Amino acid sequence: MSWREIRPIAICLFYHNEKILVFKGYDKEKDEIFYRPIGGAIEFGEYGEQALKREIREEIQAEIKDIKFLTMFENIFTYEGKMGHEIVLVFDGTLVDTSLYEKNLIAPEDNGNQTKFNAYWKSLEEIKKEDRPLYPDGLFNFIEKYY
Repeated sequence: MSWREIRPIAICLFYHNEKILVFKGYDKEKDEIFYRPIGGAIEFGEYGEQALKREIREEIQAEIKDIKFLTMFENIFTYEGKMGHEIVLVFDGTLVDTSLYEKNLIAPEDNGNQTKFNAYWKSLEEIKKEDRPLYPDGLFNFIEKYY
């Protein structure tokens, strides 16, 4: 997909003990560490919920259930010096493997990608203390109100 196209993505706010499951990203161009809930691109012909299930399997090798649509954000941003534009579908869901709720770090041995994918349970307070953004823009405020 071209950076000049709008990219639809689906993310999930797994919420447990006042924490959400996020990955830590890094933008070399901005020298910025950021957080975003896990999920990813919706492929052509795929519903957001289907994409979310697939992305969670790929990223943390887990199955999810009780998926519920929460909200949507439009996100225009710059990453690695390139402009991006996303429509972000935000869902709530439950991890089938409840042991994942007890791990501070979820680091699958082989997620099928070339890069290592780690997911962390972080509270909004921890994210705020670290002075790191939570993307997409507006999500932090939504979580404060919703949860």
